[in-house]
Amino acid sequence: EVLTDAEPGSPPKPATHFVDKNITQLKKTNIDPSRRHLYLQVLGGKAFLEHLQEPEPLPGQVCSTFTVYLHFRNQRFRSKPVPCACEPDLREGFLLEIHREGTGEGSTMADGTTMLSLCDPVHLVLIKTDTSSETMLVSSYFLDWRVVLCSPNGKTCFAVELMGVGSECKVPAGVLTVGLELYPPLTDTLSADIISTQQSLERQRTAEKERLFLVYAKQWWREFLQIRPSHQSKMVKIFAQDENAVNRPVCSYVHILRAGRLLESPRQAARFVSLLAHEKAPVVGVGDKQEQWCTLMAFLCRGK
Repeated sequence: EVLTDAEPGSPPKPATHFVDKNITQLKKTNIDPSRRHLYLQVLGGKAFLEHLQEPEPLPGQVCSTFTVYLHFRNQRFRSKPVPCACEPDLREGFLLEIHREGTGEGSTMADGTTMLSLCDPVHLVLIKTDTSSETMLVSSYFLDWRVVLCSPNGKTCFAVELMGVGSECKVPAGVLTVGLELYPPLTDTLSADIISTQQSLERQRTAEKERLFLVYAKQWWREFLQIRPSHQSKMVKIFAQDENAVNRPVCSYVHILRAGRLLESPRQAARFVSLLAHEKAPVVGVGDKQEQWCTLMAFLCRGK
């Protein structure tokens, strides 16, 4: 069972996305007891110092807003927009399904070992929308939710420090208080050492993959330059920095999007791409051209 903010006599809300407006008046909603779920709550923000002098919006006044977007294993959600402030009233609940994506695994209850092997993080994206409806990417954060596997009763709460993006990736943008709860809770919780060991092994595997790709890329580039002299002036990009200034192979930014019935031909797809807005990465001062690529989730949330 999951807590929701349904009022007396109101129709039930979908279990996949609901809002906690008043945590002290929550009611219970039935969920599938044969599936494992993660209930993620955003319990408020603080230390958004850029908005320290932000005046309180008057009733009915149009003001800049914050919106939290969330992505986890093919599940996407968004919060309601709230006025920008030093301590924005970001309070939202998201119910995430946890299960393997293999054939026949969808209806199987995920145990502790299975969930430990799921290295997919929860991607949190914070977007600011100004009074002219222009969107700005404030922060992009990858949350490792598996800390809840070692928490008593399957519950934990902690602060997440959001960093800026691009040239401000080392500057804190603000802090979100996040709560995690597992439904149903594990009968035997995992130890923190097991989780940290698993995370360390995953980091080692990722580092080894990146090293091997770098070796391959250097060899490919040498061979490419040897083909003909004109290749010296070819504009070929192998690595690009994402919104968090992390170097990634450019091929990792390419994704297949299933358009279904929305785009019926390559011509319509080209038209759709041409309508996407373009924005130059903001820089302080005058210098070299600043280039910022984005992960798919950040790109979709910002819309440009």
